Amino acid sequence: MNPVLLRHILVPYYKEKLEAFLDQYWDYYAKLNEFREKPDSEVAKQLSAKFDQLFSTKTGYDQLDGRISKTKEKKAGLLMVLKIPTIPLHNNAAELAARTKVRKRDVSLQTVTEEGTKANDIFMTIIKTANKLGVSSYAYILDRVEVLPKLTKMR
Repeated sequence: MNPVLLRHILVPYYKEKLEAFLDQYWDYYAKLNEFREKPDSEVAKQLSAKFDQLFSTKTGYDQLDGRISKTKEKKAGLLMVLKIPTIPLHNNAAELAARTKVRKRDVSLQTVTEEGTKANDIFMTIIKTANKLGVSSYAYILDRVEVLPKLTKMR
């Protein structure tokens, strides 16, 4: 068969298979989020069984089936939330924090001394903490060095 014609047939087919699987995946992810809000041992068993069912899916799209199979092999780590509902379902916050540091390092072309590296780390931590608390970095630093802090204690 003509490769161009074959591509016009297969690409939409694969796209359809991927979208169908992703719809099921995001439905499952939403149920995991609901579980985190209201943990229940019976629901945990159901979610574990649903994971096995979802990640045993065969779509006919070899690359997608390979990814699905590899994900199933990581079940214990991925479903830790069923044992410890307080842990996040993803590590985006940690990755974003690390990415900020790497970006800063790339832009400033490293530090010259170990003290400079420590100072950079401290200020990056302060800035990230202030951002997370929704206050100005300057106000946060000023509040911490004043004799009578004005910002209320955070949790």
